[in-house]
Amino acid sequence: MPALQFWFEFASTYSYPAAMRVEARATAAGLTVDWRPLLLGPIFQAQGWTDSPFNIYPVKGRYMWRDLERICEKEGLGFARPSRFPRPSLLAARVACVGATAPWGPAFVRAVYHANFFDDREIAEPTVIADIVQGLGVDAEAVLTAAQQPDAKARLRANTEEAIALGVFGAPTFSIGNELFWGNDRLDDAIAWATRR
Repeated sequence: MPALQFWFEFASTYSYPAAMRVEARATAAGLTVDWRPLLLGPIFQAQGWTDSPFNIYPVKGRYMWRDLERICEKEGLGFARPSRFPRPSLLAARVACVGATAPWGPAFVRAVYHANFFDDREIAEPTVIADIVQGLGVDAEAVLTAAQQPDAKARLRANTEEAIALGVFGAPTFSIGNELFWGNDRLDDAIAWATRR
């Protein structure tokens, strides 16, 4: 099956609803999902930002939080504004790299988003990530150890560098080859493009 690349960052608000529905939508269209965790920090720094644009521009931030509430209600997703935003996501992203091709990988991604944007849990904490992994029936100690190894670190760095080279400037982004679709609201357009190819 053709693959839809899904570039996401766990601190990204709009990546939450995208992550919760991308697999089901892609599968229904005969596509697989290539889960590509990345870090937005280097991407934002290249644009001259030292924080989320939703914090830099408060009016935009207020709009985004209300918009996200509406999207989650429409999609039937629970939502609670995190008490800290953005939360550091390095460990979760490295674990997602470890699980990117494992059967538990997509469920881990969804669980981390749920923890951050519904349960208001500190996803930077190893104990929180361990609880999530263990809840999926996976050996949390082995996964967290793997996430600290050079291979997982290199994969996350490579993902971020590849995203920058493709022209990714925010998350979520969907790509098919060099064709980019930015934003949760472009998921269906990306799927339609992929199925026409």
